[in-house]
Amino acid sequence: MSRSRIVIVGAGFAGYQAARTLSRTLRGAVEIVLVNPNDYFLYMPLLPEVASGMLEPRRVSVSLAGTLPRVRLVLGEVDDIDFDQRRLRYVDPEGRSSQLDYDRLLLTVGSVNKLLPIPGVAEHAHGFRGMPEALYLRDHVNRQIALAAGADDEREAEARRTFVVVGAGYTGTEVAAHGKMFTDSLARQHSRNGSPGDEPSADRRRGGKDAGRSRWMLLDIAPRILPELDQRLSDTADKVLRKRGVDVRAGTSVKEATSEGVLLDDGEFVPTRSLIWCVGVRPDPLVQDLGLETQQGRLVVDEYLRVPGHPEVMACGDAAAVPDLTRPGEITPMTAQHAVRQGKTAGRNLAASFGYGASRPYKHHDLGFMVDLGGVQAAANPLRVPLSGPLANLVTRGYHLASMPGNRIRVLADWALDAVLPRQAAQLGLVRSWSVPLESSSPEVARVPAP
Repeated sequence: MSRSRIVIVGAGFAGYQAARTLSRTLRGAVEIVLVNPNDYFLYMPLLPEVASGMLEPRRVSVSLAGTLPRVRLVLGEVDDIDFDQRRLRYVDPEGRSSQLDYDRLLLTVGSVNKLLPIPGVAEHAHGFRGMPEALYLRDHVNRQIALAAGADDEREAEARRTFVVVGAGYTGTEVAAHGKMFTDSLARQHSRNGSPGDEPSADRRRGGKDAGRSRWMLLDIAPRILPELDQRLSDTADKVLRKRGVDVRAGTSVKEATSEGVLLDDGEFVPTRSLIWCVGVRPDPLVQDLGLETQQGRLVVDEYLRVPGHPEVMACGDAAAVPDLTRPGEITPMTAQHAVRQGKTAGRNLAASFGYGASRPYKHHDLGFMVDLGGVQAAANPLRVPLSGPLANLVTRGYHLASMPGNRIRVLADWALDAVLPRQAAQLGLVRSWSVPLESSSPEVARVPAP
């Protein structure tokens, strides 16, 4: 007699935690299948450090097979679910379509880049939701600084040294903070490589001490950066960024994007080759294709994470509109903190449906938030205690190490090396611009040419 089967779709924070909880609770009594496009769990909070050359990509990529015993991994992307037949269809990395039956189903498909109807953005901007985008950005930034160093036209060089980040939430703020330090390091390396007899151009001489320096702009329509945080922490982050040289523009956004630059909504045109889109996220497009009830684009579930009308189906994480029992009438925000805890609750409740333990509703009070500002700077409010500077940085890094399910020693080693060695200026060229379009339903997978 075959075992019952639980299928989990997606191995983000929620899916990974659910699989780990089920593995530890059921211990082989029920088959657990995890369907995901990649064979790793991506620890996204440290992705800005990958894009800025501080951490190597594999440091934030935790092996699923290596850390989830008694869980069968199926590589693929789910594109259709038949709830009546309890069967889903997926496409594997080689384009082959297959089917998988289930007794219980947990949907944790996550989120993708949020799009806005701004001319040129889809064509010229790049998001920051997956490893391919981070690797592309690292190469792209490196390339622009190198091209700027070799350009004869100072206007072209200045455009290549200008990087515009739209969205001053956690991701956008961290990308700008780490990015400015990265490009300053690269610029110093290039400046040391000039021939002793080289004469700077007239344009470079007129540029004074700021000639050759990178320019980072951080834009947001909100009245301040990090609007989710306490005013004091927002002000702290703003001060750190401005002191570092980041051009912070609150109440400002992009009106149009072109290959030559961006037009701001205040009428200013900024020449640039780099538009980085961090305005937020939206649920995976699969959610809308399921034919189930949604709220704010997310699957409606009850406090036990069950989908109404389908007792064998559960959902959590960014894909689900989970009732926030700490704030009646609202749903939980799309954050990693909630996804992790919802995944654990979903795992326990799925196990309970087979007689292992008891179901419980999801309820969680935020424990605070942390923003890594690069170097020894950070802003944090653990347990609602506002911190800034080196102490906040220590707490932030300690939290990340505690939250990572693997690779802790490797991450620590990279942090230690970064403290004493310069960033590596090397373009691998593995991810090209066309392979990471902003409008993608799978930001975790680089697009490949059609056969």
